[in-house]
Formats: sequence, C-alpha cells, structure tokens
Amino acid sequence: MVKWTVHPASRLGNKMGEYAVLYALAKLNHHQAYVLPQMQSELGKIFKISLPVISQELADSINWRPYRLHDWMSEEYLNITGQYVKLFGTPCSWTFYHHIREEIRREFTFHDELKKEANSYLEKLKGSKVNVTFIGVHVRRGDYVKVMPKLRKGVVADKNYLQKAMDYFRGKYDNPLFVLTSNGMDWCKENVNNSLGDVHFVGDGQERSPAHDFALLAHCNHTIMTIGTFGYWAAYLVGGETIYLTNFTLPDSSYLKIFKYEAAFLPEWIGIPADLSPLLNQSQLN
Repeated sequence: MVKWTVHPASRLGNKMGEYAVLYALAKLNHHQAYVLPQMQSELGKIFKISLPVISQELADSINWRPYRLHDWMSEEYLNITGQYVKLFGTPCSWTFYHHIREEIRREFTFHDELKKEANSYLEKLKGSKVNVTFIGVHVRRGDYVKVMPKLRKGVVADKNYLQKAMDYFRGKYDNPLFVLTSNGMDWCKENVNNSLGDVHFVGDGQERSPAHDFALLAHCNHTIMTIGTFGYWAAYLVGGETIYLTNFTLPDSSYLKIFKYEAAFLPEWIGIPADLSPLLNQSQLN
C-alpha cells in the first residue's frame, strides 16, 4: 500500500501548514496520507484531525523517498512519484489547499472543550455590550525581533501598523473588541493604544502551550495578523476580514527567494505596507 507522510518541524502554525499540505497533495496524487506520532500528539490535542497515524516503529522501518517542498504550489507537485514519500519543508500557502478550503477548515475543528472555553471567554469579555464584533489580533515578536532585521532584512510590526489596522475596524463596526495575543505582551501593553478601552490583552504568550491563545483568535469574527504562521492560520480558520503586514523586507532580501507575498496571503486580505525606515536608516549608518 502506498504511504505518504510529512516530517513534523517547528511549532503549531508550521505543523498546521505541514498537515494541510500533506492532506492536499496526497489527495491530488490519489495516495493515502499518514501522520507521524509527534504530529498527532500536538495537533490531535487541539483539533479533530482525521488522518491516520503510522507507528514510529513502522515509520522507522520504511525507506522513505524524501521530497522537499518550497513555499507555494507548483505544477510538479501534481505528479509526485514514489510508494513511500516523506514531505519536507514548512510551506504555509493557501495555493496548496484552497480548492478544498472547507475540508481543511474541518480538519482543524477544535475539540469541544477548547471551543467551549474560547466562546465562554469571549462572552465574558463582551459583558453587557450588544452587537460586539470580535477582532483577533496576533502580534508576533519573540525571536523575530532579531531574526527579521539580522537574517531577512525585514521588520516586525510596529505600533503605527497596529494603530492603522485597528482604526480600520473601528471605522467599520460600532462595537469592535480587540482580543490581542502575543509572545511579546509587555511590548504590546506599552505600544498599543488602548485609550478607548476596546483592547483586551489576553493569553499568556506561552509558545510551548499555544492552544488557548490560538482558540481565542480562531473564534473571533475578523483578524489582524502581523507576521508568522500562527496568525496566518488563525485568520484562515476565522474566514472573516483579515489585515496583514506586507512588504516587510527590503527588495534585495534573500528571504524573497523562498517567500512570495502573493502566495502567502489571500488576495482578498488587506495588506498594510511595513515601515522599512529603521532598516534604511541603519544601512545608511553602516
């Protein structure tokens, strides 16, 4: 029997991308996909994923054909040969699976307890307000604060970007309520304008146990993301309006050889260009 799997790497958002791409490519190539125990143990605790698990003992005994993917769908992926194929890479692009979007979103159905907790938390935040529109906000900082300028000639989201994104929703809805999660919460509390009292800083930012933060974001109505796969997947599951940071690298960044903006973000999402002046000023100083 033909077996396909994927090498699980990195954290939650990347693993979701790996799972979705395995699911979609195996289906396109008419093969059965299996997940390794490590992926099942992480994703299976959060979502009602349906792909069967292959035991580690059996997986170790198979002579897999390694097949490395880049970050967007290519025609050659429609005809991948080999009886035992293990996909490598961490692609996060709708171009692989958007044609079966509802299936992918169904694969990432939350377990009932997580769903109940998220909805209960949002109800508590709403209080007595009526016609509340929940906007999930994910601010990716952590290692990216150094990785982006040093390795990718890029930036992370600044306070002006977040102000513009929030003001868009404030201008569109009567009672927007921003549910903000981050792995840099201290920075957020110092830099995000909450003079209107409509921003709630929630979650603990713990990257080792991100399920609760992710569930909160995914149960909002719309999304503001910055960069990274965690925010991308929250937006993709929500399915509402999404504002994202775009053009966050200099044009000569080597990162653009492996990353395409048009493949990373859905066409209907709203991109706000990053302020690259800190990078430009730094290059002038050098």
